[in-house]
Amino acid sequence: MSDLDALLTREMAAVEEILRDATGHVEEQIAAPTSHLAQAGGKRLRPMLTLLGSQLGTGVNEQVLQSAVAVELTHLATLYHDDVMDSAPLRRGAPAAHEVWGNAVAILTGDLLFARASQIVADLGPEAVKLHATTFERLCLGQLHETMGAAEGVDAVEHYIDVLADKTGSLIAASARYGAMFSDADPSAVAAMERFGEKVGIAFQLADDVIDLESDSAVTGKTPGTDLREGVDTMPILLLRAAATAGTLDEAGHSILARLDESALSQSPDGFTEPADVAPANASDGGALYAGPVKRREGLHDAELADVVEALRVHPVLDEARAMAKSWASDAVAELEILPEGDVRDALNDFAQSLVDRLA
Repeated sequence: MSDLDALLTREMAAVEEILRDATGHVEEQIAAPTSHLAQAGGKRLRPMLTLLGSQLGTGVNEQVLQSAVAVELTHLATLYHDDVMDSAPLRRGAPAAHEVWGNAVAILTGDLLFARASQIVADLGPEAVKLHATTFERLCLGQLHETMGAAEGVDAVEHYIDVLADKTGSLIAASARYGAMFSDADPSAVAAMERFGEKVGIAFQLADDVIDLESDSAVTGKTPGTDLREGVDTMPILLLRAAATAGTLDEAGHSILARLDESALSQSPDGFTEPADVAPANASDGGALYAGPVKRREGLHDAELADVVEALRVHPVLDEARAMAKSWASDAVAELEILPEGDVRDALNDFAQSLVDRLA
């Protein structure tokens, strides 16, 4: 183990300890849901990137540690909300919070973790508060744009990349910036880390789109094809649709699209339908908050979903999506060229490559 590896291992243990306190509560009834996802584990990519970024300056200090916890709390909060919106049964190999405590508790738990992240950031100064607020706004806008879909005349692939930049890239970019910023790194390094974080975040999510179809739930801890059932066309499907529009899609691709499109519920003239199991915002039974139009493929039952996923696994479009992820990772690494050569730059390079080469 190198000196850098040993340092990061030690400091990540400190992050975990602070995170454990930040997701706890004196009331066990509250502590159970707030600590649920943190205890389930996770990659901790965002705090790790914060710690790595600090090595471009004076190293890890209390502000770096606190900002690392804040970004992970923010990430955890989004997972509680995402799982409600996606009706996802699993997260990190454990039952999703809404499966255990219901939608209302899961949503409120996510809100509580957002609040705790904000409290931490408030002690880090106005620049951190502004970055946190801007990132929070982008997270919300990314989810809104994904839910509502591309506007008429907007390229669907470009729209999706913008969604990924907001939903995933923004928080990873903030994580990278915090580490460099709070260690007094050179301003050019701080800016480079932020650009690196955003691009590597897009690469990470594109790789996730492939992994969601390639790996089984025992590896990923999530149900394969959840996005497809919920009506979200991830990059492999968008690439199939683009090929269909261009007249270059093969028969297997047309078959996949036909099965997905035929599985949708009867839709209103605007192409959307409100799912019957989504309660209005004032529901008292713990139903999800209905925030807007949603396309759901309720007709895509488990066996049919598994068949579609299997067809996608053997289609060349998965290699095309994987190549896109690697291209974004390479673009992210190119942002590091202004940094001095050495262990930190090498570690950041490895960080980017590991995000697109992983199995889960």
